[in-house]
Amino acid sequence: MASVFYTARKTIKNYANGGNVLIAATALALLIVNLPFTRDIYNSLWTHQIALQVGGFNLFSHHGEPMSIMAFINDALMALFFFSVGLEIKREVLVGELSDFRNALLPIVGAIGGMAVPVIIYWLMAKGTPYAGGAAIPMATDIAFSLGVLGMLGNRVPIGLKVFLTTLAVVDDIGGILVIAIFYSSHIDYMLLIYAAICLLVLFLGGKAGIQSKLFYVIIGAGVWFCFLNAGIHPTIAGVLVAFCVPAKPVYAPKKYVQNIRKNISYFAHEDDEALNSRTILNKDQMNWLKEIESSSDKVISPLQDMEDSLHPLVNYLIIPIFAFANAGIYFGDMEVSQLFHGIAPAIIVALIAGKFLGIFTFSALAIALKWSKLPEGSTWWSLGSVALLGGIGFTVSLFIANLSFGGGDPVMSLLLNDAKLGILVGSLLAGILGWALLHFTLPKEPQDQGE
Repeated sequence: MASVFYTARKTIKNYANGGNVLIAATALALLIVNLPFTRDIYNSLWTHQIALQVGGFNLFSHHGEPMSIMAFINDALMALFFFSVGLEIKREVLVGELSDFRNALLPIVGAIGGMAVPVIIYWLMAKGTPYAGGAAIPMATDIAFSLGVLGMLGNRVPIGLKVFLTTLAVVDDIGGILVIAIFYSSHIDYMLLIYAAICLLVLFLGGKAGIQSKLFYVIIGAGVWFCFLNAGIHPTIAGVLVAFCVPAKPVYAPKKYVQNIRKNISYFAHEDDEALNSRTILNKDQMNWLKEIESSSDKVISPLQDMEDSLHPLVNYLIIPIFAFANAGIYFGDMEVSQLFHGIAPAIIVALIAGKFLGIFTFSALAIALKWSKLPEGSTWWSLGSVALLGGIGFTVSLFIANLSFGGGDPVMSLLLNDAKLGILVGSLLAGILGWALLHFTLPKEPQDQGE
């Protein structure tokens, strides 16, 4: 369990800090789009075209047409986000909480309820309307925001609860990936899919052959992404599939790494300490010994762990904030308060808050009642209910699915998209506030033992 505790603490730290940047990017977008002298600049910015061209070939093109900046953010940058998610899922399955089915069962069951019940509530409130096709919007849980709220409460939150929410959010991501793959693909070009499958096969065989070069996976992975983009399969799915091909096994076992380090460090034991203490150009032998240590360090960390660790800052501090800044711009000038009480916004708000809470809590309680699992270590029914409320923070992936559902560009779809964003923003905000308040008043006032 020690490795799980370490992973949970590291994940909480990564996402809690990223959540602050995400909040700032969202607030900035809302401010800029509602100021009269910056609104037009903001709206026109996303229509500019972007290209990465060699001769007549443009990598950032869709059916021969250059991508807009908005399309680049939603289809290319978010593919990197889902690539990072794919790496995280693979690691969780191999060595994390998902590697032990019994330990993972409670968050898996909770996540299933947390996806199914919001979709049902939304569908009941929206059936027969023009926005009925957005039923997948409230099924997502934003891992950055939800773990960020837990991070605000520090060590008062028991580690078992942190592991539960982390694992639930990962399973939730898997559900979102499946929905995007199944329901947001159209006009399939099967020849391009064959090319993508060949590239994926090369990646898979490369991983099995022990190819450790990250550039190998990046270049061929970009080919998979391009094929998916133009084949009618949403390109973010390419990010996940490529991630699953990245090898998790390093070249060196830790024992061999330590032996190499000791051997090369021992050479320095025979050197003059005074000579080593001075800042001077290394001789050839010294350079070789240090390069051997550097090479060994690279070979003891698997490409999967190395790429996941390298991508976390890029995703948390750049990609997701850029996505939020581009997509969270809601113009309030033409809105009325009544829009919160009819149409798509209340369907999303109720589904996020009530749906997520009922789904996660009741399904988890059922699993515990049937003795399939037990309450997370150190938690209570109150704290489990609080985390179920935090599951209603759907922000990033909810916005992403809303864009897929209503981003067609015609005026009716644009109005629906704006109202959907309003519902996501209000629902996520209320879920976060309610979850934090319930945790604040029901958790022990003293810090918890974090399983060190």
